[in-house]
Amino acid sequence: MPTVELIYFNAGGGHRAAAQALQAVLLGQAQPWQVRCTNLVDLLDPAARFRGLTGMAPEDLYNLRLARGWTLGLATELRLLQGMIRAGHGSMVDRLVPHWRQTAPDMVVSLIPNFNRAMHDALALACPGVPLVTVMTDLADHPPAFWIEPGLANQHLVCGTAHAVQQALDAGCQPARVHRSSGMVLRPEFYQPLQIDRTAELVRLGFDVSRPVGVVMFGGQGSMEMLTIARQLPDVQLLLLCGHNATLAQRLQNLTPMAAHLVVGFTADVRRHLMLGDFFIGKPGPGSLSEALQQGLPVLTVRNAWTMPQERYNTDWVLAQGVGVVGTSWRRVRPLVDELLATLPQRRAAVARIDNRAVFELPQILNNILALAQDCGRGAVRARLERAEWSGSSSLTPEPTT
Repeated sequence: MPTVELIYFNAGGGHRAAAQALQAVLLGQAQPWQVRCTNLVDLLDPAARFRGLTGMAPEDLYNLRLARGWTLGLATELRLLQGMIRAGHGSMVDRLVPHWRQTAPDMVVSLIPNFNRAMHDALALACPGVPLVTVMTDLADHPPAFWIEPGLANQHLVCGTAHAVQQALDAGCQPARVHRSSGMVLRPEFYQPLQIDRTAELVRLGFDVSRPVGVVMFGGQGSMEMLTIARQLPDVQLLLLCGHNATLAQRLQNLTPMAAHLVVGFTADVRRHLMLGDFFIGKPGPGSLSEALQQGLPVLTVRNAWTMPQERYNTDWVLAQGVGVVGTSWRRVRPLVDELLATLPQRRAAVARIDNRAVFELPQILNNILALAQDCGRGAVRARLERAEWSGSSSLTPEPTT
C-alpha cells in the first residue's frame, strides 16, 4: 500500500479543501493508499512561535487581510513573500528533512505554491528518488517561482488547463513530468446527486421562483465588496454567503432591498446554496469559480489592480470559455448583471460544456508517477549492480537517484 503525504496550508482555504478532496478519493480506491494530510505550517513552525508572538497563525493574518482589504500592493507583497522564502530556504529544508526521514513517504503531493523548491530539496535529501508532485490549484502559474520551479529533478506538475501546461513546457519542464487534468480539484460531493426540491426550497426562503437568483460569495472570510454589490442590486434576488464575517452579515441584514436578499453566515454546505442560484457573483478564485460552474451557474467577476496576480488569468479563461462576464470594478456591477441576465441561456450552454473530473483523474496520474519512480529506482539499482560487477566491487552504498 503506497504512502502519500498531501501538503496544504490554510491561506484562503482552497488548498486545504483540495487536499481533503484528494484524500477522500484516494482512500476510496480499490487498492487504497495510506494518506496523510499535513499543514506545512505545522512542519515549519512546530512550536507555533508565530502564533505566540502575534496571537494568530500565519494563515489567519492572510485571511484577515483579504477580509478587510489590507494591502501593500499585490505585486509588492508577492515579491516580499518570495524573497523571504528564498532567504529561509536552508532553514526550511533543515526542518523538513527529519520529518520525511522519519515518515518515509512513497510520494509527496504539494497543493501549495511558493514552497515547492524547499520541499523538493528536503525530500531529495531525506528520501532520494521519492517524487514530489505539485498539483496546481490555480488555472495558471504566475512566474517566476510561484507554482512552476524549473530544474527540479524529482518534481512532477499536474496542470488543470492547457495554458498551465504550456507555461510549464515554456519554462523548460520535461514533457514527461507535466500532466494534464481537466480542471481544478473539487470535493467529490460536488459530483454526487443531491436530493433537493429547488422550487420548494426557494419558496421557503422567500424567493420569487419566476425571477433569477444570484449567489454572491467571496470565500470563507467574505468581503466588504459584498456590501457594495448588494447596494447596487436592491431589485435583484441575492443569496449572500458571508462566511465567518459576522460584521459583514450584520451590515447586509441592515439593508432594505426591494427584492429578496438572504444573508447566510458560515456554512459547510456551499454546494446546496449554489444549487439554489441561477448565476454566481464573486472574486475570480479558481475554487469558487469551479464550484459555481460545476453546479451549472454562469459567473460574474471582476479583474483590476486588486485582483490576486495568480488569479488574473482566470478572468481571461472565463471569457474564452464563454461562461460569464468580467468587469473592472465592483462599483459598476449593475451593467454586468444586466449583460449576464440578457445572455443567460447562451452562458448556461457554455457552462454545460465544461467537464471537470480532475479529482477522479488524480489517482491514476499519481499511480503512473509512482510506477515511473519505482521503475527508475529499480533501474538505478540494476545499473549500480552492473557497475559493481564490472569493477569487481561489492559496494552498494545508497546514492541519490534522479
